[in-house]
Amino acid sequence: MFYVADVVGSGRFYQRLLGKAPVEQSEGFCLFLWEGGTKFGLWRQDLVQPPVTAPSGSGEIGIALGSRAEVDALYQDWVQLGLEILQAPELLGFGYSLTAADPDGNRIRAYHLENQ
Repeated sequence: MFYVADVVGSGRFYQRLLGKAPVEQSEGFCLFLWEGGTKFGLWRQDLVQPPVTAPSGSGEIGIALGSRAEVDALYQDWVQLGLEILQAPELLGFGYSLTAADPDGNRIRAYHLENQ
C-alpha cells in the first residue's frame, strides 16, 4: 500500500507501469490484483486512518526478475514511459538492481538476485 496525494493520477501511472487495470478505483482508493492473491493498493494520504505521519516517498516495492537482461529491458521500458530513474541498472551486494520513483516519490525497485 502506498499513500499518495492523487489516487486517480497515481492509478493511471501504475496502470501504465504495470500494464493492467485496477480492480477498484475511486477518488480515495485504487487496488490492483494479480492471480494468486497479490494485491497492491493506493490510498489517498489525507484519508488514511489513523493519520499517516511518515512523509511520501518512505516506501518501496520490489519486482523480482529472472535475469539481468530483464532488468535492462525494463529500464528501457521505464525510460520510454518517462519514469524518474533514481538508479540505472547496477550491480549491488544482493544483485542487479534498477530503481525509479512514482509521482509521490515512492520507490519502485526491479532486481535480479545474484547467486540464487
